[in-house]
Amino acid sequence: MAVRFFRPEAVAAVMRWREVLVGVGLAVLGLWWILGPGDLLALVGAGLVLVAGGLILIGIQRGRFRGPGGGAGAVQVDEGQITYFGPLTGGAIALREMERLTLDRAMYPPHWRLDQRGSPALMIPVNAAGSDALFDAFATLPGLRTERMLSELSESSRAAVVIWERTPLRPQAARLH
Repeated sequence: MAVRFFRPEAVAAVMRWREVLVGVGLAVLGLWWILGPGDLLALVGAGLVLVAGGLILIGIQRGRFRGPGGGAGAVQVDEGQITYFGPLTGGAIALREMERLTLDRAMYPPHWRLDQRGSPALMIPVNAAGSDALFDAFATLPGLRTERMLSELSESSRAAVVIWERTPLRPQAARLH
């Protein structure tokens, strides 16, 4: 029988906020180098503090996106394609062909709805295994507002909301001769 030194809830919390924790550690090291030994390490420490600040900001966004996990199915993101392997449904969608991203909170648990022309919608529970990879995939969508997506995830409303929609290309204006 394996001995566990940490509660599963504590491990889950550390994993959810791992980038923030690494960023704080790097910031402390950078500040120590700035305040401590000498001028050369102070320059390196200042750079390290800047990198740590960026890592902390990105980590906060990712931590807010990550759910508790334990949901049905698994998500895989590979070379611009999102694949969901569910117990009852599944499918794949190419990010470059995606038309709309919707957060459907009427379902339990809430689901991401990914629409692509000519294909049925791909429904992915927000707590599916590997769903944290969707953060980086969604961030590549042109014009997606990350902060809006994160605030919608924390809303308690039961309504579906469109997070992102591809804007159709404007037809070129007719030339006057």
